[in-house]
Amino acid sequence: MTLSVVIPVLDEERNVPELARRLRETLDDAGIPFEVVFVNDGSTDRTPQILQELHDQDKRVKAVHLARNFGHQAAISAGLAAACGEAVVIMDGDMQDSPEMLLRFVEKWREGFDVVYAIRGRRSESWLKTQGYKLFYRLQGQISQIPMPLDTGDFSLMSRRVVDVLNAMPERTRFVRGMRSWVGFRQVGVEHVRGPRYAGKPKYTYGKLCRLALDGFFAFSYRPLQVASLFGVAVSVLALLLAAGLIVLKLTHGIPLLGWTSLIVAVFFMGGVQLICVGILGEYVGRIYEETRGRPPYVVARVTGDVRLIQDASGGPAER
Repeated sequence: MTLSVVIPVLDEERNVPELARRLRETLDDAGIPFEVVFVNDGSTDRTPQILQELHDQDKRVKAVHLARNFGHQAAISAGLAAACGEAVVIMDGDMQDSPEMLLRFVEKWREGFDVVYAIRGRRSESWLKTQGYKLFYRLQGQISQIPMPLDTGDFSLMSRRVVDVLNAMPERTRFVRGMRSWVGFRQVGVEHVRGPRYAGKPKYTYGKLCRLALDGFFAFSYRPLQVASLFGVAVSVLALLLAAGLIVLKLTHGIPLLGWTSLIVAVFFMGGVQLICVGILGEYVGRIYEETRGRPPYVVARVTGDVRLIQDASGGPAER
């Protein structure tokens, strides 16, 4: 198998048939042996039935059905574990990631690159979401301990050795695009104009996007802790300077030290600073707690088709 295409889907019954058709058309015309591994992340519509129908029509279309909705990054991880191609592509199921881009990915991979990622150009999304993405990637680039390319999502191709490294990484809180950068090897970006959804509504709400952004910040940087410490030092120095200035004014000009309002403001300000610092610390502690519990990032209920070694909740082979 040359290429595996991993596609996490959640209630995408209107998108899956067209996406499978375009993938088959694109890759068959190019003569590339492939498989498509859909990861059903707890869909409640007809997506599971449609995946079974697609598999009955073409055995190269396979599916991994998770026991419930575990989230986009966990679904990607399940797909990477199931993929058996020499190279593995990750793409979304709404066709904002163009199937025709896979040919450019494969071309770069054959040139010797282990990771080929799409650099998002113009986006067909709201101004608020677009600006939020830009802000996130630039903040991530500033605070991350490893270089991360700007304006890149999960849409990418990875060689087998990169996928094997990702599958061997034991962390439970997954941020795949960051893990992909951490692995290293030869990486290159390809410009991609991200189109509109083919059908349906986006599954990533603003809350989920913020959660994903926090995972990216805290998984690959200690800078938030350092910023909290520096902020605390700055506030302490400012308080000492203010106290010294008030004492000088009292001794030299006899100005009385009055003002309940300023005192209350100072108390609330310090309380807010302390809560922010505790919150940052809590994000790291929460992730430590997740890792020490050792729960798997996803549970496979069953699989459709012949995929790589996949286990169910009991640790045995998943139902087929």
